[in-house]
This record gives sequence, C-alpha cells and structure tokens, in this order.
Amino acid sequence: MFRGPSLVSSQVVSIVDDDQGARFATASLVRSLGWRAQVFASAEEFLDSGLLDETSFLISDIQMPGLSGIEMHDRLLGLGYAIPVIFITAFPTAALRAEIEAIGAAAFLEKPVDATTVERLLNLALGTP
Repeated sequence: MFRGPSLVSSQVVSIVDDDQGARFATASLVRSLGWRAQVFASAEEFLDSGLLDETSFLISDIQMPGLSGIEMHDRLLGLGYAIPVIFITAFPTAALRAEIEAIGAAAFLEKPVDATTVERLLNLALGTP
C-alpha cells in the first residue's frame, strides 16, 4: 500500500511517452507518491518545453515516433543535462537492456511498470517527498 503524500515535493518528475494511457497512469502514480509530474507526448515536446532545468527525474518510453527515448537522453547529455532516467518499454530485449545499462540509466522497466519499483527508484534518487 502506498503512503499518501503529506506535502507535495517541489521536485518535478517528467514523463515522456507517446502512449496517452501509460503517460497519464504513470503521472497519477508519481503524484500519488508526492512528487510533481509533468507529461509529454514526445521527446521533442519535452526538449522544447522549457522545463529541462526543473526536471529532477525522467521516466521515458524508449520507442516513440520521432526521437526515441535513448536519442532524447543523448540530446540531454549534449545540452549538459544529466537527469536520472527510468527507461520503459513494451518490447524488452537483451540487446536493448545492455544499451540502457551502458548509458547509465537508473533503470530499465517493462510495461506495464510495477508501482512499487517506481516508488523505490524515485525514493532512492530523490528522497522522500
């Protein structure tokens, strides 16, 4: 059972996923854990949002139209943003897992994501809200 947030954290978790249902479900989970959530339908939308400086943590789908989550991560690094990221996918492979581990992501999760795992990873990265 999740604890209810006593105070909403000022830290922002940005969620990038082209699947609207997954995007909003993940945002609802993040908010229920006490963090602020911002949602984006594409990597390009996130990169153009003006919210890069406010984002403390990123949860991103890998396979999206346009830029992939991995390409977005590479662009962020090129811009000087080393935001911790959980990559999620409905199509996990050993090769993809190895690629994600090589770039130093916080985690690689299969859709649908496990709420307890997301909570644990956010707590490790951001502390308790």
